[in-house]
Amino acid sequence: MSDAEQLATPRRAAVPRGLSTTGPILFSYGFRPFFLGAAIWTCCAMTLWILALTGRIDLAGDYGAHAWHAHEMLFGFASAVLAGFLLTAVPNWTGRLPVSGKPLFFLFLLWVVGRVGMLVPDLAGSAVAAAIDAVFLPTLLVICVREVVAGKKWADLKVIAGIAVLSLANICFHIETIVNGAPDISPRLAISAYIGMVIVVGGRILPSFTRNWLAKQGAIGFPVPYGRYDTVTILASVAVLLFWSFQPEGPVVALAAIAVALLQAIRLYRWRGWRTFAEPLIVILHIAYLFVPLGFLAIAAAAVGKMDGSAAMHVLTIGTVTSMMLAVMIRATRGHTGRILTSSVPTNLSYAAIMVCAVARPLTSAFPNHTDSLHAIAGLSWLAAFLLFLWEYAPMLIRKRRQASER
Repeated sequence: MSDAEQLATPRRAAVPRGLSTTGPILFSYGFRPFFLGAAIWTCCAMTLWILALTGRIDLAGDYGAHAWHAHEMLFGFASAVLAGFLLTAVPNWTGRLPVSGKPLFFLFLLWVVGRVGMLVPDLAGSAVAAAIDAVFLPTLLVICVREVVAGKKWADLKVIAGIAVLSLANICFHIETIVNGAPDISPRLAISAYIGMVIVVGGRILPSFTRNWLAKQGAIGFPVPYGRYDTVTILASVAVLLFWSFQPEGPVVALAAIAVALLQAIRLYRWRGWRTFAEPLIVILHIAYLFVPLGFLAIAAAAVGKMDGSAAMHVLTIGTVTSMMLAVMIRATRGHTGRILTSSVPTNLSYAAIMVCAVARPLTSAFPNHTDSLHAIAGLSWLAAFLLFLWEYAPMLIRKRRQASER
């Protein structure tokens, strides 16, 4: 089994040495509290955002409802999913023991305190709330760097670098919001960090999962292995993302984004995703990655005034980041709790709902007269996707792993 496949398929040992066997099962492995917490929080946050948009509540005090919504999607919900993924994947990459038990509980508590502080920033002041919130990502960074360095998996530092960029982007987001009244560069920088991690990790897991599934079906025509083309595409994409973060407008960034969109589309084609339509657990990964080239095209359109900048960012944040995160949450939860790696009806409905959201939200740029309706469709679809996730997967996350005899 490849390193990439181990991201979602755990080792078959009964209980890995060092894994907490006392206390709540919720804190026995990183994916459990963070996937559950992320799903619960994003449902709460989206509900609050809808209520704020419709004028039913005031949200986030002096920090501002719009800034709060952007922050909690990028650095609240998404950072929790990232933590759950990395705290589960890094031990597989390095062969070291996972963070478990009390250390995991306190790390999760740190994330929770940040969410509470950002929800009611006026209690202690926006600066204090921001300072509390800003501690989580650097703490996660230290943990991951420690494990990667101790395991001497130097190649994985490029993934961990994304957390460093996110930590910086989060601090800048708070500074821009408190000082200038609204964030500017920091949201694009955060999105760039997430997309960078998707194109790096996605290049490991998509071809691997696809190859393994096709092999089980007795098929031929496997994905093209990682090579120089992938390296060039990743480097070009990261360069364009960084340029876009600081200079989102103009023909230069538009042309560069179009070129990278073509590179990414060819990369995706090389992975043969269309041959996996019989298994939604795999094909959703390819669909989510499809929004990478689409996102670069949206960046290009926004750069020359053909698309609203916010709508363009949502192509990436919902279409790529959130869809990929939901897909990984589902696959990892099934694999690490002893379930069969195949999709169910609720899972497929969850995928469909997040795709509706990914399409509806950017369409506000093309149909401004229907903005309210499209916002409603996007918000309700988002809620449907994660409520379905909670309905099916919350029980798995809080219960012990199934043994082979129970499957």
